[in-house]
Amino acid sequence: MKLRQWQSQCVDAALARYQTQSHFMCLATPGAGKTIMAAELAARLIAMGKIDFVLCFSPSSEVNDSIRSTFSKRLNKRFDGLMGAIGSVYTYQFLPSLTEAFWQLLRTHKVFVIMDEVHHLKGSLLTNANAWGEEVLLNIQYNAAYTLALSGTPWRSDKAPIVLSRFTEPDNTIHCDFSYGLKQAIEDNVCRQPNIVLIDNNKIKLETDQETETFASIAELLLDLRYSYQALINHHQIMHYMLNQSVKKLAEIRQSNQNAGGLVVAASIKHAKQLLQILVSDLKQSACIVTSNLKHPSRIIDDFRQSNTQWIVSVGMISEGTDIPRLQVCCHLSRIKTEMHYRQVLGRILRVNSDEAQQAWLFTLAETSLTEFAYRIDQDLPEQSVFIDHTGSQDLDLELPQSKSSKTIQADDGNELHVDLSGFSLPHTKGHASASYKSAIDEENTYNLALLGSYKEQIVRMFDNYLLSS
Repeated sequence: MKLRQWQSQCVDAALARYQTQSHFMCLATPGAGKTIMAAELAARLIAMGKIDFVLCFSPSSEVNDSIRSTFSKRLNKRFDGLMGAIGSVYTYQFLPSLTEAFWQLLRTHKVFVIMDEVHHLKGSLLTNANAWGEEVLLNIQYNAAYTLALSGTPWRSDKAPIVLSRFTEPDNTIHCDFSYGLKQAIEDNVCRQPNIVLIDNNKIKLETDQETETFASIAELLLDLRYSYQALINHHQIMHYMLNQSVKKLAEIRQSNQNAGGLVVAASIKHAKQLLQILVSDLKQSACIVTSNLKHPSRIIDDFRQSNTQWIVSVGMISEGTDIPRLQVCCHLSRIKTEMHYRQVLGRILRVNSDEAQQAWLFTLAETSLTEFAYRIDQDLPEQSVFIDHTGSQDLDLELPQSKSSKTIQADDGNELHVDLSGFSLPHTKGHASASYKSAIDEENTYNLALLGSYKEQIVRMFDNYLLSS
C-alpha cells in the first residue's frame, strides 16, 4: 500500500531507533493513519527477519476490526490468532484474561507488540499501574522483541504516567520518538481543517420562589454550583437548537458531497434516544443509533460507514480510532469534558477522503473547558484564526419556576415546555453544593433554567485569513 510521507518517515525513524532500543513512541494526530504506518513497520521487520509474530492491542473491538483488516491486507496473511496466522489483535480489556501459556509466546519467539491509543495504559511502576498497564509491565516490557506505542493524545486526564513512556524534565511532558501534529497533517492534506462552533446564549435567567438571577453566558451560569453542564445538554430546546445548527451545516456540505455524514455524541443511552427522536421526527433526518447495549454495535457502525444515512448517534462507541471518513459534522453533547476526549471526538471528522468538500465542523456549547480546548487547539497551530460572533434570530424562553410540581411554561416563540420537577427542590441560596446532592440532581437532569436571549455562535476557524459570512 502507498504510504504518506509522514508514515514513511516514521517507519524509517522506528527502524533506526530499534537498532539501539526496543521501544518506539509515535504521536500522530487523530485521523492521520497510524494503523497503516504500524502495519508497514511490521511488514519491514518481518522481511528483515527481526520478528516472528505481531500482537496488537487496542481500546475497542471496533478498532480491532480495523487493525485486523489493515494488517491482514498489508502482511498478506491471516491476522486472527489461529493456526498459521502471523498475529492477532485484542482489546485492552482482554489483557488480564490472557494466560501464562499465552505470554510464553513472547519468551520463545520474537514478537512485535503494538499498543494503539497507549494512553489507556497507566503506570511506570507496578505500584502506580492500572490493571492493563500492570500486564504490560509484567509480560511485555522485557519480553517483546520490539514494542510500538501509538497515540493521538499522549496524556491522561488523571495526569498519571503512561506505560513504557519517557518524560522530559522538569515539566514532565511525554517524550515521543516521532511526532506528527495537526498543523502538519492539514498542510499535507492528510487531515481536514477543523471549524469549531461554540454555541452560547446571552441572557439566561434562573428563577426561584424568592429571586431571579440573570447570566450573560453559559460559562457564567455554570459558576453557580447548583446548576450543571449535564442539565444543559439534556434540555430539549438546547438539544434541538444544537442539532438544528448541525443539520444545516451537514445539508450545506451535502450539496457538493452527497455522502457526507454527521456524528452526534450523546451523554447516555436515554439521551441518545432523545437526540435520535429530534433528528428523525423534528428535523426529518435519516439517522441510526449505536450504544453498548445493542447486540451488534460494530455491525451498525459498519453499515453506517457504507451507507448514505445522514446521522449516527453514539454513546461512547465512536471515539478514538474508529474510521468513518465520510463523517464531516459532529454535534458534541457528551457529559465528558476532558481534553483527551475532546480531541479524540474532533479526530472523527478530520479524516480526509476523495470527496470534493473536505470540511470538518464541530458544534459544542460554550462551556469553559470546551472553550479552552478550542483555543488550545488554535494555539497549537500558529496561523491566524478568525473568530466570528454570530447572533441567531431564535429567542428561547425556558422559564421554569422553582417548585416541586409539574409546570407548563409558555415560551416567547409560542412553544410550550413541560418539565416534571416532582421530588426535587433546589436550594434558594448560592453556595457550595455537596457532591452527593449535585450527583443526585444530575442523575435526573432536572434544573430550573430560563434562556431568554438569542443564541450566539463563536466560530473558531483554522488557517483562514479572511472572514467568512455566517
